[in-house]
Formats: sequence, C-alpha cells, structure tokens
Amino acid sequence: MRNILITVMMLIVVALMFNTIVAQDNTGTRARIETHGSTANTTLGNLQP
Repeated sequence: MRNILITVMMLIVVALMFNTIVAQDNTGTRARIETHGSTANTTLGNLQP
C-alpha cells in the first residue's frame, strides 16, 4: 500500500512539473521552441538565392 501511495504522489509531482516547465503558455519550453522555429522559418523564407 505504501509503494502505491509513493508511486501516485511521484506521478502527481511529475505531472505538475511538466505543466509548469514544458506546457506553460508564454514561457514554457514548448512556447520557446515555437518562437524560435517561427523566427528560423521567417529568416529562411527571406533568404534570396
């Protein structure tokens, strides 16, 4: 029973960490990757041969 409780608590902590680090709307990792990807696409699209 104790092992199950510890496992559930660890899963909750991991889910909270994911939400605060990766999935945050403005400053999360996903938002930063999307911003840099859009910038790279725009820069590449503006290159002229």
